[in-house]
Parts: sequence; C-alpha cells; structure tokens
Amino acid sequence: MYKIDLSLGSNVKLLVMFDINNCLSEAEEQMEMAIMHLEDEFAHIRAGKANVRILDDIRVDSYGSMVALNNVAALSTPDARTIAIRPWDKNMIKVIEKAIIDSAVGIMPTNNGEIIRLAIPPLTEERRKDLVKQSGKVSESTKISIRNARRDTLDTLKKAQKEGLPEDAEKDAEDKLQKLHDKYIKKADELFAEKEKEIMTV
Repeated sequence: MYKIDLSLGSNVKLLVMFDINNCLSEAEEQMEMAIMHLEDEFAHIRAGKANVRILDDIRVDSYGSMVALNNVAALSTPDARTIAIRPWDKNMIKVIEKAIIDSAVGIMPTNNGEIIRLAIPPLTEERRKDLVKQSGKVSESTKISIRNARRDTLDTLKKAQKEGLPEDAEKDAEDKLQKLHDKYIKKADELFAEKEKEIMTV
C-alpha cells in the first residue's frame, strides 16, 4: 500500500499524503461512531424525566407484523413526568399496553380510551447513583473503543513507515491522530458529565 515508485517523482508525496489522510479519516470515523453509540446508550438510560427513547425497543403486533411503537402511535412528553402515546387506531390500545407491560420499561400504563399514559416515577437517591455508575461504565467502554481506534491506526502508520513512508510524515500523522483521540475522549467525558447532571438533578 505504501511502496514508493521513484519514477513518480514529485507525485510521491501526494500519494503518501493521500494514504495518511485516508488512514486518519478511518480512525476518526471509528471514534465518531463510538460517540454516536454512547449518545444512543445514554438516551436509553432513564433519568427520571420523560423521554420517548425509553420506548425504542418496544415492538407491537400490527396486522401480523412486529413494528416499532412509533409506527402505530404518536409519542409525546406533555410534561417532564409523563409520556403520552396516542395510537392511530384505537383498537391498538390493548396491544400497545401489553407490549409495554411485557417490556423492560418497568412502568404500568394507564389509558382513557384514546391516549395511553406512562407516569415516570421519581428516582430514589440509590437508583440515581446506580444509573450514574451504569452511565460511567458505558462512557468508559466508549473511551476504550476510541483508544483502540488510535492503537490500530498507530500500528498501520508504523507498518507504513517500514514500507517507505518518511519518518517525519509518520510522526506528523501520529500528532494528528493524538489530537483526534484527545478530541473524542473529551467529547465522551462531556457527554458523561451531562448525563450525570441530568440523573442527579431532582
């Protein structure tokens, strides 16, 4: 991949730079995906406030197909402690209620014949601390993924140097890689701090 053909003359540098940029772009993409996964995980951790994302994993039987809840109903949060579910078809109310009861959401639904409501219970101090710990583990896992992306890219750069990539170009790429790593580690820490604040705010 990094063999240098001296007959290319001045184009050699361009070839090498392109490969480095491609290598760094792949590393950044992996780090970005780790952060996106973290955001998704945090969205599913209930922090005592109404959030329709806690219903993402619920599937209901609609005309013989198992579909996501938001395919058969409008989901909203009329206030900080309530999730409202308005089925497009009122006949789906019982089906939706059963799916929620059978799920891991852990909240008993109520309905008035048109709208199903989930009252989000306030979290105990102990439960809040547990959720912070859980969030911390998810955050640490994300940072491990980011570090792994850096390590794998460093290995690729070292191999490239052995195959002809100039040492100064390799060192420059390492510096850029470290900056990417630091940027995404900081982002993971910021997301965790936000989640911790959200969980601990009564």
